Amino acid sequence: MFGKFESFEFAAGAGGAGGGNSILSLVLPLVLMFAIFYFLLIRPQQKKQKTRNSMLSALKKGDKVVTIGGLHGTIMEISDDVVVLRVNDVTKLTFDRNSISHAISTSSAESDK
Repeated sequence: MFGKFESFEFAAGAGGAGGGNSILSLVLPLVLMFAIFYFLLIRPQQKKQKTRNSMLSALKKGDKVVTIGGLHGTIMEISDDVVVLRVNDVTKLTFDRNSISHAISTSSAESDK
């Protein structure tokens, strides 16, 4: 009769080892999903933010820029967080530096003329 209990404990021990394998099968898809999200969403967004920050820090007086709202202008004054744009001969508008969408390169602006 004692032999039956031993076989029962052996079977319970075998089930415990299988439980470790099932935890791995639950965690592995989560790790895989995080890796996919990182390489498809998070990493490209970080690169885009880094290039945007470098573009904003490289702005200087006289650069032609486009705001997020689509307004084209030339930088007249620039500080750490404020940009004054000349829209036409008399109109000057003040914007936050973060509202600049992109700078227009001078070579493409000259080729349009």
